[in-house]
Amino acid sequence: MTDPVLAALETQQPPFALATVVSTWSSAPRGVGARMLVREDGSTLGSVSGGCVESDVHALAEQTLAGAPPVLQRYGVSDDDALAVGLMCGGTIEVLVHRVTDPEPLRAFAAAVAAHRPVALASVLTGEHTGAMLVVTPEGEPLGGTGFERLDASLVTDARAVLATGRTDELTYGTDGSRQGVGVRVLVDVVAPPPRLIVAGVTDFAVAIAELGGYLGFRVTVCDARSTFATAERFPHADEIVVEWPHRYLAAEIEAGRVDSRTVLLVCSHDPKFDEPVLEVALPANLGFVGAMGSRRTHDQRLERLRQRGIDEEALAALRSPVGLDLGGRSPRETALSILAEVVAASAGGTGRPLADLSGPLHAEPTDA
Repeated sequence: MTDPVLAALETQQPPFALATVVSTWSSAPRGVGARMLVREDGSTLGSVSGGCVESDVHALAEQTLAGAPPVLQRYGVSDDDALAVGLMCGGTIEVLVHRVTDPEPLRAFAAAVAAHRPVALASVLTGEHTGAMLVVTPEGEPLGGTGFERLDASLVTDARAVLATGRTDELTYGTDGSRQGVGVRVLVDVVAPPPRLIVAGVTDFAVAIAELGGYLGFRVTVCDARSTFATAERFPHADEIVVEWPHRYLAAEIEAGRVDSRTVLLVCSHDPKFDEPVLEVALPANLGFVGAMGSRRTHDQRLERLRQRGIDEEALAALRSPVGLDLGGRSPRETALSILAEVVAASAGGTGRPLADLSGPLHAEPTDA
């Protein structure tokens, strides 16, 4: 369903007030990201609660339009005053209400949503920069900002990491903009499909990879031509099970534009007639990560056969095999952890080394511009 507030932003002229649900607990009537726009003439668009607290939020919005500072207001059923505005559903919501004078970040966010492109809107909830907004996409320059360079630098990096998960999240920073502190809350409102994990093969290792991949936020597809093994009973944690030759399935997904630079392909079948055709399709396709299980001898033989299939050295260099970090485990779940640890490290730019062997901050701190 189209968000009426986002749809109206292209033509809505500032100033206007924006109320956004930024946190929810229990049976909240609307989810995080629900919005209500209040114009200078008092007219409204959208909703933050379906009616429970709209009047109070409207009053706060009019106050901000008249010059009052932004406000982060909580509504629930635990107020001491029985006559206080609350939620009849028994839930609790937190709503940010602020005056918008520069709608360009919101318009960029709305345009990306309308075009079905991954995008994140970072909104500062507390501190002196409350109400400031920054729009981040997987690539390209961010739009907007907090007015505080160090916080902006941290936000761009962190919002992209949140965007890669496909899930809205809240981040916390120090008042100086550092990650090692509290005082500044930021909602990163993500509108993006979760990254895809395509598992080619139906081994016990594939079962464990599908389970852990779902926990990490991937949309998991298991693909194999053998219907006897490619079943929902065997893969209860997969979002999708496809009975098809993996190379045919992947070629169709590429043709349809349903894979991108965040897509992970893990080949687990240990059978050249399954492995090599899908790798031949995948390696030139600029996927986010392509890995294949197998011994070093298997890998060397696989590379030679892929060369014979016409795959050039640049494409072959994208193949991670034997896939996984050296954790020493052997069981399917331990192996899945090893493999997906490498996926995470590759995506986030990690070294895969023990933190105790490294120096400096645990998380790279952006430098001030």
